[in-house]
Amino acid sequence: MPVTPRSRRPLRPAAALAALALGATALTGCGASAGGDAEEITLYSADGLKSEDGAGFYDKVFKDFERGTGIKVKYVEGGSGELVQRLARERSRTKADVVVTLPPFIQQADGKKLLDTYRPKGAEKVADGDKDPGGKWTSIADNYFCFVYNTDKLKDAPPRTWKDLLDPRFKGRLQYSTPGVAGDGTAVLIKAMHDLGGKEPAMAYLKELQRNNVGPSRSTGQLAPKVDKGELLVANGDVQMNFANMRSMPHQGIFFPAGDDGKPTTFALPYAAGLVKGAPHAANARKFLDFLLTEGVQRDVSAVGGGFAARTDVKAGDPSARALAGLLRGVEVFRPDWADIDENLGSYVAAWKAATGS
Repeated sequence: MPVTPRSRRPLRPAAALAALALGATALTGCGASAGGDAEEITLYSADGLKSEDGAGFYDKVFKDFERGTGIKVKYVEGGSGELVQRLARERSRTKADVVVTLPPFIQQADGKKLLDTYRPKGAEKVADGDKDPGGKWTSIADNYFCFVYNTDKLKDAPPRTWKDLLDPRFKGRLQYSTPGVAGDGTAVLIKAMHDLGGKEPAMAYLKELQRNNVGPSRSTGQLAPKVDKGELLVANGDVQMNFANMRSMPHQGIFFPAGDDGKPTTFALPYAAGLVKGAPHAANARKFLDFLLTEGVQRDVSAVGGGFAARTDVKAGDPSARALAGLLRGVEVFRPDWADIDENLGSYVAAWKAATGS
């Protein structure tokens, strides 16, 4: 059954001070780096962790990091695939220092040799499946794929299954972000292939769904406000992003479309961070990656960001953490074959384009 989680609570001042103290302790002596390195870094990141109202996970992280180190974070946001493409274009004159994307695009960045080796302090506490064994990237926040629906307009008959989304009532009122460009859009393909029995059944379904689909969207983050306002009734998303923005967009219900067996499923879509090869402020970038895995910041992943800590030793007990755990209760979590997806993503996206005429 679809679940509408509670709005997350803002971090209490005392907790904020405690988290800052933890970060400051971890960063003692970390000012501007030697060799005249400017006191800044540039972060390329998938959307979802920064809030328009200034109360998001990144908003707090950037302020605390600058306060503790003097290093300012310049933020550039985009779709996961779009960011990797940009890094590739800028290879000869790299502008980014750190990149944060969803899989399979962090693997794609590694495959294109866009990442440098760095194992942040605390990475040993991250599960082996959530980091690159070669040290090219590490998850900083765990997350899960989902869909959202407008709880006000669909309160009497909320969608539960893939089949429900074919209903004519969703014509022109349903949208998902573009596979191959957005990480969550690519996740639509991955979950459909898992739930519906493989590539061919999934493409046949998405061809049928296209009659309801509004059209392409380069960013998943653009869809949640439209669902909240009722311009859309259903859109794809991810648990962290949609849960975190419910404070300002309360008319969203999170659900995990089920296949013919009626069982809801999802899979992990962690935010993974890597040091960009040739980063102009590499020393500062390493400090930032270390900071993201400090215990205080990892507790803020749920308390402020609405996500799940990447460090397995951080057992958050805040109200948001408990609500997030409740969201996944009864939902089957499967693990995609990321090696296959990384190798065959181009053919999967091409099949999607052919099926949908996109």
